[in-house]
Amino acid sequence: MFATVKDLRIAYEDTGGGPPILLLHGFPLNRHMWRPQVEALAARYRVIAPDFRGHGESDAPPGPYSMEQFARDVHTLIHHHLGVEGKLVVGGLSMGGYVAFRFVERYPEHVHALILADTRAEADSEEGRERRMKAIAQIETEGPAPFLEGFLKALVAPTTPERAPDVVVRLREMMAWPPAHSLTATLRALADRPDSTPLLSTIKVPTLIIVGEEDVPTPADSSRTMHQAVAGSRLTVIPNVGHMSNLEDPEAFNRALVEFLGGVGTW
Repeated sequence: MFATVKDLRIAYEDTGGGPPILLLHGFPLNRHMWRPQVEALAARYRVIAPDFRGHGESDAPPGPYSMEQFARDVHTLIHHHLGVEGKLVVGGLSMGGYVAFRFVERYPEHVHALILADTRAEADSEEGRERRMKAIAQIETEGPAPFLEGFLKALVAPTTPERAPDVVVRLREMMAWPPAHSLTATLRALADRPDSTPLLSTIKVPTLIIVGEEDVPTPADSSRTMHQAVAGSRLTVIPNVGHMSNLEDPEAFNRALVEFLGGVGTW
């Protein structure tokens, strides 16, 4: 499905019926990363999963991009095009979590509950920013392929390629979508994103934090820190998986998701 948001064509999935859930994808992926969750939830919920600008099948305008801009795009899509006038459960993995922070900060009246998966509140360290700048330079000089292949290895646990090779195939397929200029614009946006740590203590909605035990880009300790800072939050650590916990062990991820959603009341 497609919608035009302020002259920008946004691709999205809108499946099922019932209370709405918004799922926000990671970098440099797209809405299809949520397929196991859409299949698990669509019988009871309306699941909305957009592609951010520059990702998947959405338009890829020139940069700059920002997490705030992604959040505004999504808000316009769901409230002005899809007719979601009340509250949603908002979930994001990795970069999707960074966008979820901006969404709950800017539109708190629309958030019934929050799901933060394999993400973190802290901004990039200086070392992290330098790594992103080096990645930008590599993409600009060598093209996206070498960067993406190296990045892919960091997304999953060491055992995943042998245990679940289909996950690696799916990730590689999704990572092939964004053009080079979208990759570099998003890397700059990631490097420049604000520190969301001060926001954590202000989050008053039910919050589920999920992380893979072997997550390297956003280690489990970052999720434990968020859990301590968000009052009443629930933490689930999934063993033997990395950064893409929703794909590496969808059964465990979905169990945590369904149990959490069953306990947050009606919306």
